[in-house]
Amino acid sequence: MRYQSTTGLAADQIQELVARIWQIIQCHENQAWPPTVGLYRAVVITLVYVRQNLNQAAVGDLFGVSQSTVSRIYRGILPLIGQALCLHIPNLKEAIRGRLVLVDGTDVPTGNRAGHEDNFSGKRRRAGLNIQVAADTEGGLLGISAPLPGSMHDRKAFAECDWEDLLAETSVIGDPAYQGTHTITPRKKPKGGELSAGDKVNNKFISSLRSAVERCIAHIKNWKMIATGYRGRLSELPNIIRIITSLEFYRLGW
Repeated sequence: MRYQSTTGLAADQIQELVARIWQIIQCHENQAWPPTVGLYRAVVITLVYVRQNLNQAAVGDLFGVSQSTVSRIYRGILPLIGQALCLHIPNLKEAIRGRLVLVDGTDVPTGNRAGHEDNFSGKRRRAGLNIQVAADTEGGLLGISAPLPGSMHDRKAFAECDWEDLLAETSVIGDPAYQGTHTITPRKKPKGGELSAGDKVNNKFISSLRSAVERCIAHIKNWKMIATGYRGRLSELPNIIRIITSLEFYRLGW
């Protein structure tokens, strides 16, 4: 059966991933998922769950298993996927070498959580975590930062995740939110005045380049677990974002 549209990975990529996980578990005494489900099927179930962000009962109905079985599979297999693909996340400094870098911020919606009011973004009018995304001018993914509170402005997030220092010697283009950094941004309209013809042309050119990072973010958000609302434990989300980052780089062939 073809699973690419629902898992995000081609058949040969799934087979390679299963083979790597099989090698990892050879040194484990206990199986991390229910024995009634084979490894290949368990990996596919986990990928569908992360890619589509369906509720576990719906995933169980699709594969003929119970909701509790889906939960046990997900909790057992996802960390193994992370181990199998951890080396696919490139070092950002190596990934950006010789490239014009485009940066933008996006959020991972989480819903309102008691005790996490700092995750609410007034700009987006919802709670979540802020992640910074770096892409090349073709829309290829170069890096995803560690998550930060959703209330944090992109300008501050850019500094807090250390990208401002890391990209200091690189040509970087961002939106007006990054003004005040070394990033190249569109020029703002002066108070009580108008932009010059040259500034308008320059802003249009910058915006045309920036569309590539927006396409990159759209591809990342095809992993619906970080796009349509994360429902799990908030403490586990940073690690899930890291694993999804490795899946996206693996999908792209890094």
